[in-house]
Amino acid sequence: MSSERYLNHPTFGMLYQVSLGIEGKDIYVTLYAQKMFFLVEVRQREVFFEVIPYLDARNQSELNLQRARRQGSEDFSKWDNLFRQTFL
Repeated sequence: MSSERYLNHPTFGMLYQVSLGIEGKDIYVTLYAQKMFFLVEVRQREVFFEVIPYLDARNQSELNLQRARRQGSEDFSKWDNLFRQTFL
């Protein structure tokens, strides 16, 4: 079973999740260009998209990695791999 998560943005097309965020908002990036980052909040019947700068997305992703490392999360290697593919 794949743990990849995708969403369809009404204007920019497919987005994929690159990191967990804070306060229930996860970080997604455009699938093809990988240039636009979004904070995405999914509520019961609505999805909210907020465009964020590259450096903000990278910073929040680093915080997610630190949190996963501290907690000994089984998903750490997954998030680390996504971070390296997206930001390095």
